Amino acid sequence: MKINLFLKVWLVLIILTICTALVSNSTLVTSIAATIIVVLSVIKFLLVANYFMEMKKSHSFWKLSILFYLSIVMGTLLFALKW
Repeated sequence: MKINLFLKVWLVLIILTICTALVSNSTLVTSIAATIIVVLSVIKFLLVANYFMEMKKSHSFWKLSILFYLSIVMGTLLFALKW
């Protein structure tokens, strides 16, 4: 059952990677495309951290520190995209 879950998460990661590639090659406005790519990257990071690095079972301090780190990095990137 756990292998089946890992397979599903892996397929979602592949689909998100394909979506990222499609968005990067699209004719969307650059800031919108970059925002979509950043959000998809954060989702992929959380999936990898929770399922393959088993952060789901870790102490809440580590979970909160990952979320804090992601919010700072994502906020900085999105702020830089607006300039």
